[in-house]
Amino acid sequence: MKKDVLLMGAGKIGEMIAVMLAASGDYHVTVADRDETALARMPKHDGISTRVVDALNPEQMDGAAAGKFAVLMACGHVMTHVIAPAAKKAGAHYFDLTEDVKSTRLVKELAEDADTAFVPQCGLAPGFITIAAYDLAKKFDDLKDVHMRVGALPLFPSNALKYNLTWSTDGMINEFCQPCEAIVAGSLTEVPPLEELEHITIDGLEYEAMNTSGGLGTLCETLAGKVQNLNYRTIRYPGHRDLLKMLLHDLRLIERQDLLREIFEHALPATEQDVVLIFVTVSGMKDGRYVQESYSHKVYAREIEGRVRTAIQITTAAGICGMLDLVAEGKLPQKGFVKQEDTDFNDFIENRFGRAYAMNAADHAPDKQAAE
Repeated sequence: MKKDVLLMGAGKIGEMIAVMLAASGDYHVTVADRDETALARMPKHDGISTRVVDALNPEQMDGAAAGKFAVLMACGHVMTHVIAPAAKKAGAHYFDLTEDVKSTRLVKELAEDADTAFVPQCGLAPGFITIAAYDLAKKFDDLKDVHMRVGALPLFPSNALKYNLTWSTDGMINEFCQPCEAIVAGSLTEVPPLEELEHITIDGLEYEAMNTSGGLGTLCETLAGKVQNLNYRTIRYPGHRDLLKMLLHDLRLIERQDLLREIFEHALPATEQDVVLIFVTVSGMKDGRYVQESYSHKVYAREIEGRVRTAIQITTAAGICGMLDLVAEGKLPQKGFVKQEDTDFNDFIENRFGRAYAMNAADHAPDKQAAE
């Protein structure tokens, strides 16, 4: 029997989640949103239905969540305080994609006496990056540094920012404006966003990376007292950080984030030609030697169910769908607060949705696609 799930949010990520789950044949997805135009864009599929719901209306949320196996949240973190309690009231498992620290703290509080699993931060970062980093970290006898780097980038940047819109504009702005958790010299602290700029080379290409918020998920808590330095930074093409600092601080758009979002959405075109970069480096003692191990992978846009899907759509949706599957299969705790690092790396990467992260990058590179 198909499991009924409620998916809040009919945007690009929501559409990808609905397509993946419905195509599996094991889930029926009710996609809910207050935007009827967005709902009308949902693919026609026996495993997908739509419902108009205002996520900030508790009565509407309670009605939509009733009787569902799980509630998945693929909309703004400002709606967590209504959606997550509705899932708990309905006795449904809860999953979200948020990188917002305050939202995750709320979910953790709700999970304390819940009879179902509450699994936040199920996307790419936090999400898969957390699973990959913790898997490496567990192999060390004594940890020194855990460095996590992720980038969602256009393949062909053509503007001064060297950036196109590939995911939530609100999410992007939020991560560059909020304090960033880190462990520095063994102490849990907060560091400012956009700072500690570094230059890195991956596969012969140069990038820059800077502090952004939320990407560590719950790893600071998990690795407290076990690691000397833990940090997360977002990867961009060189020069991006300086222009963002000018916009946010010199032009004071950090005080006008609605205006900044309007500017970005007016001036930066979206693209389906993107790449997701995942790069983790862990160093420490192993068998009496000081060593370093790294995990590096790229995910490209590719065709799924007859349409080209962006790399950020694929990776984000694969994260939350994979976690839903692992809970449904009993491979994760069935109640309480579930951290991303509670997930076994092999369980995730071998999952039918998690495999999106394991595919050979060359199979989806633009030249390969063109040849086919």
